[in-house]
Amino acid sequence: MKLTFLGTGGVTAAPLFGCDCTACLRARNDVKRRRAPCSALIEAGSERILLDAGLPLLAERFAPGELSRILLTHYHMDHVQGLFALRWGLGETIPVWGPPDEKGCDDLFKHPGLLDFRPSLTPFVPHLFGALQVTPLPLQHSKLTHGYLFDWHGARLAWLCDTCGLPPDTDDFLSGQRIDELVIDCNDPPATTARNHNDLTRALAIIDRLAPRRAWLNHLSHHMDNWLSNNRLPEFVRVATDGFTLSLGAGDPVTV
Repeated sequence: MKLTFLGTGGVTAAPLFGCDCTACLRARNDVKRRRAPCSALIEAGSERILLDAGLPLLAERFAPGELSRILLTHYHMDHVQGLFALRWGLGETIPVWGPPDEKGCDDLFKHPGLLDFRPSLTPFVPHLFGALQVTPLPLQHSKLTHGYLFDWHGARLAWLCDTCGLPPDTDDFLSGQRIDELVIDCNDPPATTARNHNDLTRALAIIDRLAPRRAWLNHLSHHMDNWLSNNRLPEFVRVATDGFTLSLGAGDPVTV
């Protein structure tokens, strides 16, 4: 199984319009420092699953038939905006799964085009896409939100974005389980008032409880990038970057 970070930023990621902080100036001068909206591509066997659809130009990024399906964490605009143009394309429909949010986002449900919105997956119940096992995990956010636990022949990756802490049921479900790679929302530096997203203190507390082999900070703001320029993280905690790929096999996870 491979996971490629297509975007690792929140809505205030670098470069932020009108901001001249160190992180934003650096991102304007170096494309490798920029952060697109938080999303990823999961590849496992014949499955190619788009995890969230916040990239604006999905039709230019993926060819027809290239995606097996789309999994959504929630229906905030920065996680679904790429669907608004993609839906008017031609060809085979693309199955889309997300949490049971009846409001969705704008008119996506009313005018889905080639998007085939499927009934929501049941939280904590594994679902098979080919040989890939996917388990939805309720998260704490201002909109109904699901994270996901991916299991590929025993290699396990948890994706927990967007969230501010974890609901007790999700915390209990994950505690004591083996997690190879944990991707965790960490929008802000420590000592930040937590509202819809983890700050670093809260993210590290979750990592400490769940004890993954390795953790990746995701959904980062320009404030978090500025903090990271002058501070160190625990050895097994890494910072996700756009375009980076994790590869998980039957043994220990590796990066490529």
